Amino acid sequence: MVRDCYGNSPERDTLAGAAMSLQSPLGRVLGLGTAKDGTDHFWAQRVSAVALIFLGIWFIGAVVIGGNLAYADLQVFIANPLNGILLLILCVVVAFHSSLGVQVVIEDYVHAPATKVVSLLLSKFAHLFVAITTVYAILKIGIGA
Repeated sequence: MVRDCYGNSPERDTLAGAAMSLQSPLGRVLGLGTAKDGTDHFWAQRVSAVALIFLGIWFIGAVVIGGNLAYADLQVFIANPLNGILLLILCVVVAFHSSLGVQVVIEDYVHAPATKVVSLLLSKFAHLFVAITTVYAILKIGIGA
């Protein structure tokens, strides 16, 4: 009987009526497949990066044009609805984009399973804390002005 390098017999597969698998031999042995999450993560990083380009240009332009960074001037700047909303979006998108990037770094370079899980959780909570804190500060300054 003829067998391939993995010990499989073509006659056995066709005789048993089994469909040929496109899964790699290592994948069959380990029983592992894709996490089916990479494409969403990839596109989320790209879309948030494009959003950051436009929001960053707006923010740099606003800071250059505004010039004076006194607290009273910043209150007036943030109290303007357009500026306040764009600043809120900028802070949330920065936190989201940073979270995605840090997640990739942790997944790629932290190899101990327990350390990886703890690091991912701490990273998510830290980014969420930063996002909530900045949104609160902007709303407090903008509404209080």
